[in-house]
Formats: sequence, C-alpha cells, structure tokens
Amino acid sequence: MEPKQYTPPLGHAALTPLYDVAIRYLTREKTWRSALAKQIDLNAGDRLLDVGCGTGSLLIDLAKSCPDTELIGIDPDEQALAAARAKAREAGASVQFIPGFLENAKLPAGWYPNKISSSLMFHQVPYAEKSMIVDQMRGLLAQDGEIHVADYALQKTRMMRSAFRITVQSLDGVEDTQHNADGILERILVSEGFITDKTMSFSSLTGSISLFKAVKIA
Repeated sequence: MEPKQYTPPLGHAALTPLYDVAIRYLTREKTWRSALAKQIDLNAGDRLLDVGCGTGSLLIDLAKSCPDTELIGIDPDEQALAAARAKAREAGASVQFIPGFLENAKLPAGWYPNKISSSLMFHQVPYAEKSMIVDQMRGLLAQDGEIHVADYALQKTRMMRSAFRITVQSLDGVEDTQHNADGILERILVSEGFITDKTMSFSSLTGSISLFKAVKIA
C-alpha cells in the first residue's frame, strides 16, 4: 500500500526551508496569527491540538504566551516537523510534535483536546478529505470544546482572487485550493451541535485569509 500523499509547505519539498520567510512577508502573518492566538485564548490547563502544524509557529507562540498547557502538533511532513522541533528547542517551548495524519494520530492514551486549531492547512487538502478532517476534529473534542481555523476561504473580490491564483494556486495547484476560494470552509465548518462564526478576514498579497471559530454545545 502506497503512503498517503500530502502537499508540502509552499507546494514543493525543496521550498520548505523558505516557508517561514514566505509566510511572514507575503501573508501578513504577524497580523492574522496574533488574531488567531487571541481568539484561541489559551488558558492554564488547556489541551490544544494543532492539525497540520507545519513548522510549528503557532504552537511556539502559544507555548510562550501560556506555558501551563498541553500542546500537541500533528503533521505528515517530517521535514516541516524537524524545523518545528528545532524552533521549539531554541525558544524553550514545551510542545509535542507527532508525525502523521489526524485519522491515525498516535495521541497519548486518554488525551482529548478542549481546543483544536489549524492554520493554512485546509486549502492544501483534497476536496473529499476536507469534510472528513472537520468531522474527525469534532469527534476528538471534549465537551464545550472549540475549533479555531485560519485559512484561505472565500475570495470575495477580484483582487483577492487574482492574488490567490498567482501565488497560492501557482504553488499548491488549483484542484485542492479552488474549493477554498469558492467558500467550502464556510460550509463544512457549520454543523449541528456547534455554534460557528467567521470571525474576521485579512487581505494579503496571497489572497484573503479568514478566521473561524466553532464551539461545541450540549
């Protein structure tokens, strides 16, 4: 059986060492990532799982802001995880990084997150798997848990659609990314048993990046 395929950061493994720099300067990373961290509102005792954690930037920021938490990142890209571990060691951040996909994640026994996050991952995932991953996130959440997503969602304006096309889609391809530009996240993150909001959007040189929050209710 062949290993499950995934899209590396920036679409090509050779570009992974450039990922952090590209995201920093092309996506207004400081602005949207700070907003995402504030929305997550990490508190002592929280358990957070970051799905598609990549090079670990969000988790390291969260660990530094609130160290008395349990933070786990999962990603199938070993090259990206190696960079994440190195960054965490340098920052003195306590984060556990696990290789693999969410569907077969080897999480600690009995460990269930009360918060799940994902940033700039869904646009790289095939259409059929986007909904599957959201369902898996919902199934893992503790009661009253929250899902927080930052990603390319509906590209409302001609300028944002053009920016998305000549940057993100030129690297990651059109097949998986177009669904995001057409608004799939706005649909699949809404579900019975959850209160879901699209909380804010940010224009960037690569298109519009939107934040979502879904809260599990009884």
